[in-house]
Amino acid sequence: VQLQASGGGLVQPGGSLRLSCAASGSIGTIYIMGWFRQAPGKQRALVATITSDTNTNYADSVKGRFTISRDNAKNTVYLQMNNLKPEDTAVYYCNAVLRTVVDGVARSYWGQGTQVTVSS
Repeated sequence: VQLQASGGGLVQPGGSLRLSCAASGSIGTIYIMGWFRQAPGKQRALVATITSDTNTNYADSVKGRFTISRDNAKNTVYLQMNNLKPEDTAVYYCNAVLRTVVDGVARSYWGQGTQVTVSS
């Protein structure tokens, strides 16, 4: 199983970015998909998650600015980030809790991370 994230970059404060993360491989069922971020010198922290029936959860710091969504047919999760702030600067990692068709065991998988920099 692989998670491939894309969409990071440099944006000015108040700008927008859209992150994508596609899961591929011997996927059976994907339960939860989400985004986490890690700023320099800080621990990795939850940004947003979405379940298979589209229940969402957001960190307080991004509520009203970020929107998580998923396309189950494409095994892809998105993060629309609006009104970005300098404090949103971090490496963003996608995560999926899924069951493979190989052994049927549910595990947590991580993408490689994509840099988001908010600066003027």
